[in-house]
Amino acid sequence: MARIAGVDLPPQKRLWVGLTSIYGIGQARARSLCEKAQVDCTKKVKDLTEEEINRLRQAIESEGRVEGDLRKEMQMNIRRLIEIQCYRGLRHRRNLPVRGQRTHTNARTRKGPRKGAVAAKKKVMARK
Repeated sequence: MARIAGVDLPPQKRLWVGLTSIYGIGQARARSLCEKAQVDCTKKVKDLTEEEINRLRQAIESEGRVEGDLRKEMQMNIRRLIEIQCYRGLRHRRNLPVRGQRTHTNARTRKGPRKGAVAAKKKVMARK
């Protein structure tokens, strides 16, 4: 089993698809990493040799941050926005959409399930 950047790559998938399971590597970057490491990207992960895995590891390390380092950096960026109390930081703090989306309707993914307070008031009023 190939383990790169602290992630076990799925053995049944092709290499370029398996590399996308590493945080910070998308489809285009996975294919370019395969070219850089001189590994066939259509090969299955289970068919990789130890030498090819090592070349991929070196290519990924030289390319930039992935997995833990990238997650930590993104978290620090968000924390900085919150600390300086800019508009984006306030939106992050309140768990509301950050990039200008409307919230009057929609935004349920970010806001969470609807609060049932209004429906409860109607039931109480109906009893009286």
